[in-house]
Amino acid sequence: MECVVQGIIETQHVEALEILLQGLCGVHKEHLRVHELYLKSGPNLGHVTSEVRLLCNLEHPEPWTVKHVGGALRGAGAEQISVLVRNMVESKASKNVLRLFYALGYKLDHELLRVGSAFHFKRGAWITVTVSSINKMLKLHAIDDTVPVTLGIQVVEVTAPATSENYSEVAAAVSSFCEYLAPLLHLSKPGVSTGVVPTAAAAAASLMSDGGGTTL
Repeated sequence: MECVVQGIIETQHVEALEILLQGLCGVHKEHLRVHELYLKSGPNLGHVTSEVRLLCNLEHPEPWTVKHVGGALRGAGAEQISVLVRNMVESKASKNVLRLFYALGYKLDHELLRVGSAFHFKRGAWITVTVSSINKMLKLHAIDDTVPVTLGIQVVEVTAPATSENYSEVAAAVSSFCEYLAPLLHLSKPGVSTGVVPTAAAAAASLMSDGGGTTL
C-alpha cells in the first residue's frame, strides 16, 4: 500500500520549494528524469482491464521499476483521511520487461517523461517528494523529442509506503509534513484539483531571500 497526495506549483516557484524541502528534510535533492510507460492488458487476459506502469530512471537506466496501482481504500474511515490510501505493488526488472509485457498481451497506452527532482527522507514515515514537469513524446519512445503537457506548471507528489496495519500513522505523518508546504502549494488526493496557492509568490520571495531557514 501507499499514501499519496498531489498538487501543482508554478515553475517560477520551484526553486523556492526545493530550498524549503532541503531545509525541512536535511537532504539534498536527487535529479529526476524518468521515462514512464503506461500499459493496458489485452482481451486475452480477461474482461477486467489491468494497468501497469513501467518506469525507467534515465539517470540510472537499470533496473526498471514495474508498478501496479490498485484500488483506493474506501469507506467512512477513508473519507476522513486527507491523503489517498491505495493498494500498490512495485518490483524491479531488467530492460527486457517491456518485451515481456508485450508478449503477455499488454499494449502501450501512452508514455511520458518526468523531469525534475526528488527528496527521500524519514519524518514519522519514509516519505518521497517529487517535483517534476510532465512531458509527452512526439514520437514513440522519443525521450529527446518531448513537449510539456502544461506550460509553466510542475506536479508535486508526496508518497509514503504503508501497510494495512500502519496506514493511519503513515497518513498522519504525510498530512503533518504537507502542512509545512501550505504557503507554496496545496496538496490533496489525486484527482482533486485545487489549483495554485495565492500566497505562493510572497512565500517564494521570502524563502529565496533567507535561503530556506532552519532544518526542522
